Amino acid sequence: MSTFEKIENAVVEGYKKIEDGVVDGYKKIEEGVVGKFEDITDSFIEKHLMKEGETLEEAKERIAKETAERSTK
Repeated sequence: MSTFEKIENAVVEGYKKIEDGVVDGYKKIEEGVVGKFEDITDSFIEKHLMKEGETLEEAKERIAKETAERSTK
C-alpha cells in the first residue's frame, strides 16, 4: 500500500468517525425533542380531552378515530 493510499484511508476513517458522531448526536437530539413533544401532547390530552373513566391510550385512540372520520367527510 502506497503512502498516498495510507493517508487516504486515514482521512476516510477520520471522516467516517466524524459522520458517525454527528449522526448519533442528531439522533439523540431528535429522540429528546420527540419525547418531550409526546409528553406535552399526553399532558394536554389528560387535562383537556380525556373523558371520565377513559385511559390516556383510549383517549388517543378515540381522538385518532374521530379525526380520521372527519377527514373523510
